[in-house]
Order: sequence, then structure tokens, then C-alpha cells
Amino acid sequence: MKLSRRGFVIKFFLGVFGLFFLDAFWLEQYFIEWNIFDVSNGNQNKIKAIQLSDLHLKEIKKVHKTVAERINKEHPDVLLITGDSITRNSRIPLLSEFLSLLDYKIKKIAILGNKEYSGRVNLKDLRETLDSHNGILLINESYVFDIKSRKLNILGVDDFVFGKPDFARASREIDYKLPTVVLNHCPAYRKTIDEISSSLDLKPTILSGHTHGGQITFFGIPLMTPYGSGEYVKGWYPSETSQMYVSKGVGTTILPIRFGARAEASILYF
Repeated sequence: MKLSRRGFVIKFFLGVFGLFFLDAFWLEQYFIEWNIFDVSNGNQNKIKAIQLSDLHLKEIKKVHKTVAERINKEHPDVLLITGDSITRNSRIPLLSEFLSLLDYKIKKIAILGNKEYSGRVNLKDLRETLDSHNGILLINESYVFDIKSRKLNILGVDDFVFGKPDFARASREIDYKLPTVVLNHCPAYRKTIDEISSSLDLKPTILSGHTHGGQITFFGIPLMTPYGSGEYVKGWYPSETSQMYVSKGVGTTILPIRFGARAEASILYF
């Protein structure tokens, strides 16, 4: 049967809408993109880390179990959680459930995002939950990660939107000769980190999230990014002082869809 022009146009647009629906509501949310980066500068005794950002846990879904399985398979030396894991206090048990899926021996280091603040998450309970799963919470604090006869400064700064980020305080007592990784939820705070790092002769690697890669983008251009994103959307942003990676994260916010901004987790070698 010959298809009329009107019928063709209708079927074409239905097909396009179907593909958009499939991609936005399923593929880009539940098929995680795993990126691998070596920033070790040729060091043979590499420290393996995985960055998870913006989990926005509302329930434990198959995607979270799949992520946990991949983390356990990769067995990194450390898991770096860069904010917005939970959006309200009542979801601390969900975070505990997710962390229980991970090998206890993997060290977990987390920071706060704007959602932990807007959701009024009890920080004492959050610290205790992380502690029970071999984890720590850094709020304008530093931690020396010591493994494989190597040491790595890991600094965690407070959230830029609702917290009081203080990189000067976080870097006050560190050994400036060690490689330094900064966990910084909102990439807009990068300017301050660079200014202080320059005065200290630091060349840190900054790991951020918050933007969701735009969450909904067309031809790489996001419809919008949240306050605290600055000029950053996703990927690497090198400067004279630092190199910053902005993760697209795992979860979603406002609308449960992604388009042109596939969910991701990153494996990094330091």
C-alpha cells in the first residue's frame, strides 16, 4: 500500500519521538558511560580511583547495583564521591544500602553537594554512615591517602551554593610536595582554588560534578546548567594551575530524563 505524504510525515515524527523517548528515559540514564583517564604523569606505581557524582538516590535501582558490581570488579584503591548523593535526610539509609553493595575494603571519601544542604541532611548521621562503610566525609578538610608506598593529598571543600567553601583552610596543613586531588562539587569555585593553589605552588587535579553535563542538551549545548556551574558543563578543563574534570554524574534532578548527557562514572589513575 502506497504511503501518503501525510502518513509518512506522521510516522516519521512518531519514530523520532520514540527514539527520543527511548534515549532520554532509558539509554542515557541506565547505561553508564565509564571513562578512563591516566593523570599519573608516568608514575609506575599508580593509585587507582573511581569518581562517582550526583547519585541523587531515591531508591536502589538496577543501575545502582550495576555500578556497584563494576566498582567491585575494578576494585579501585579509593572511591571519590563528589556530592549530591542524597537529597533529603530520610534517604541516609538508602546511601547506606548502596555503600553496603561495595567491597568494605575500598576506601570511600565523600564531600557535600548542594542537595545535602537543601535536604537538611544530618551531617552527624551522614558521617557515621560513611564511617560504618570504611568512608569519611571531608568538609574543608584534607586527608593523606597512603597506599602502595605512595601518598596522595585528597582535599574536600564545602559546597559552593549553600555551604561555606574554604580551600585555604582545607590546604593549610598539607604537604605541598605530594600530588593533590581536590573534591569540589560545584565547578564555579575552581577560580578560587586556582588562585590559592598558585600562591602555594600547587598543581592540583580537581574533580567536580553538579552540572549533570547539562542533563538535556542539543548538539552539545545544554538548555541550562544549575547555579554553581559557572562556565563549565562536562569533561576536562585545564588551566595554568590545575586540571579539572566535571563529571556528568549518575542521577538526575527535576526531570527524570537525560538527553545528550549520558550518565557516567570515571576511573582515574594518579
